[in-house]
Order: sequence, then structure tokens, then C-alpha cells
Amino acid sequence: MYTTQMDAAKQGIITEHMHSVAREEKISPELLRQLVADGKVVIPANRHHTNLVPMGVGEKLRTKINVNLGVSKDCCNTDLELAKVQKAIELKTDAIMDLSCYGKTREFRRKLIELSPVMIGTVPMYDAVGMLDKDLKDITVDEFFSVVERHAEDGVDFMTIHCGMNKQTAERVKKNKRLTNIVSRGGSLLFAWMELNKLENPFYEYYDRLLDICEKYDVTISLGDACRPGSINDATDPAQIEELITLGELTKRAWARNVQVMIEGPGHVAINEIAANMLLEKRLCYGAPFYVLGPLVTDVAPGYDHITSAIGGAIAAANGADFLCYVTPAEHLRLPNLDDIKEGIIASRIAAHAADIAKGIPGAREWDNQMSAARADVDFPRMIELAIDPDKARAYREESKPECEDTCTMCGKMCPMKNMKKILSGEAISII
Repeated sequence: MYTTQMDAAKQGIITEHMHSVAREEKISPELLRQLVADGKVVIPANRHHTNLVPMGVGEKLRTKINVNLGVSKDCCNTDLELAKVQKAIELKTDAIMDLSCYGKTREFRRKLIELSPVMIGTVPMYDAVGMLDKDLKDITVDEFFSVVERHAEDGVDFMTIHCGMNKQTAERVKKNKRLTNIVSRGGSLLFAWMELNKLENPFYEYYDRLLDICEKYDVTISLGDACRPGSINDATDPAQIEELITLGELTKRAWARNVQVMIEGPGHVAINEIAANMLLEKRLCYGAPFYVLGPLVTDVAPGYDHITSAIGGAIAAANGADFLCYVTPAEHLRLPNLDDIKEGIIASRIAAHAADIAKGIPGAREWDNQMSAARADVDFPRMIELAIDPDKARAYREESKPECEDTCTMCGKMCPMKNMKKILSGEAISII
């Protein structure tokens, strides 16, 4: 018998989930088992999430993407959030994080897990504030852990817990002035709780209690980066690195208990610092899978941060990041709507796929080669079929019809694909 996917892997057992992931990723089950045993791949799969189609995150696997959604006090429409869930699944997200912080959070979370074949993540700290309906200062250690256990019971596959924000890291933040202080919502709430109560972070002080819950349900810990930079000015600073060192230490403690771990990372990072950040995480956290928010490569593009994050995400994943959290055009401005969800997912999928080509992931380049072959054949139906967003490609094609069906309105009869194919096969061409 085994308790978690990591426990099984260490025992030499290839689970059904491992077989499924290995088939999907086109790698050998034995190689996958070894990567899970070594902590370099996680398969977030709560034993209570019964309709889950398992996914692997980590080394030698396709770069995965995550969608954030959930209700807040200002936007508490659960029907709209469930519509976003359906849209995200339709657009082939690999994971969904429920960041709900107001109202009937458990009812929404259970419905989400029931509906979703993709892995589900949460940040229990958000829910503690919303569900308990108490001032932050008055929440007890036992109450924090009761919320974590409730999420695990409900079937959440991975949880973001900001365990690395301890007193030492908090002092580092205070001594090294940042432009944007702490921008992690969960991290800022824990920092405030620690300051208000003059106590240590309960998730750091009682880390073994957290591991007990995660081992019981096989919940993957996503070790949150409370000190992720919220501006390119704050990237790779002492507080961020201090916390990362602590996360590495916590990773080894989790592995000793057969609990799977991901590490969360920045944030806002200038392009020239991204590769170094990826290397630091992999070195300091012993190759654990790396989950990044973006990173956003500039701070001046509100309304277009799906683009700034896609640039950073592609570079990050090409240099070792394993999991990209999408960013929508609404980032920094408001809760995203359905259109924002789509823009964010497509941008993240493009970034992930571009990185997979660089990583040499099986099948990645073949997709591009098929598209190029369809273009060489001037086969527009096939191009649309292969597109990452077929609906948009089809709409663009249909709204501007060419004179000749086997061309487009950019080149018309001067289409190089069509003309080269004819010339090389010995045919004459006419561009008049």
C-alpha cells in the first residue's frame, strides 16, 4: 500500500495515474516513476477528486498552464464563475485555481471539483478570511488548519500555502525597502497576522501539521512565494532570495514525508533576470517543479498584461519553469470576464508551447511542422483545424474573403506559397 503518488514511486510502484500521465506525455512509465520519486515531477491528485484526469507537472513534461478564478465581495456571481470554469476547460487549461474569498465558498468549491476533470488548486488563507467572518487578528492557529483540512476533504489537488514567510523573512522585507512591498495577497495577510499577533507564521511553525493533512489526502503543496516581486525593481532582491532558501528547506522536509511539492515564483521580472531566477529556484529547491505567475517583463502595460506575461512565461519555461499561471488583460485592474479568460489562456498556451519547442518536448515541434505543411499546401481548412484558437482563425478568414479561395486578402494572386508550389512543379503562374 502507499499513501501518496510520491510514496508509491519511492516503493517502485507505477500507479494508474503514472501510467496515464506517461501515455499523455509520451515518456516511459518507469522514467516518470523515477521523476516522481525524486520530486522533479508532481501528479496533483487528491484521492477525493474522483473525476480527475491526472496531469504531471515538472521535468521532461509539457509545460502546463493554470487559470485563476473565483468570487469576491465585489463580484459574487457564482454562475459567472462556473461559466468561466467551463470556458477554461473548453480552451484546454491544465489546472484551475479557485481564489474565492467571500460568500458560500465551500458550495462553489465542491461544485467546481465535481465539474472539473482538470486539477484544482486553492489558497486556504483567502478562504479563512472569507469563511470564518472574523477580523484577521482574531483567527486562531487551529482555525487556519481547519480550513486547510476542509479544502483537502473537498478534493483540492494542490494548495498554495505561504510557509516560507517566517519571522526572519519578514525582517528582511522590513530592512530592504521595496517599491511595491508584498503583493502576494496570501503573503500579505500572513505578514499582517504575524505583525498583529507578534507570532511566527503558523504554517512555518507547525509545518508538520500541514504535512499530516497533505499526506492523508495526497494534496500537493504549492509553496507560495509571499515575497514575489510586484515590480521589476523588486525582482531578485534579498527578501525574495531569503524566502526561496527557506522554501528549499521545506521542500526536503515534505519529501521526507512523501508529500509532493511545487515551488511558486515571480512575479514581475525584467527579461535579463528571468533565466537566473529559474536557475536559482532549481538549484535552491533541488529540482522541484517551478510554478510562475508570468513573469511580467514590464510594469507599464495594464490592459495588455497577458502579453507582458506571455513574453516572460515563454522565456521562463524555456529556462526551466514547469507551470505557468495565466495573466489576463484585466490583471491589476479588475476581476476578469469571459473574454479576458480566453485572452489569458490563449496567451499562456502560446508561451507554454513556444517553450516546449525549445525544451524538445515530444510532439511540440511536430504540431508546428504540420501547420507549416498546411501553409505550403495553401490548405486553409487544415490551417484553421491546427490553430491554437480555431474559432478566431476561422472568423478572420471569413470576414475578409479573397478573390481566389486558395489565397488570402494579404497577397492574393501574389501568394508565395501557391506560386512556389506551382513553379517548383513546372507549372506557369499568372499574377494579373
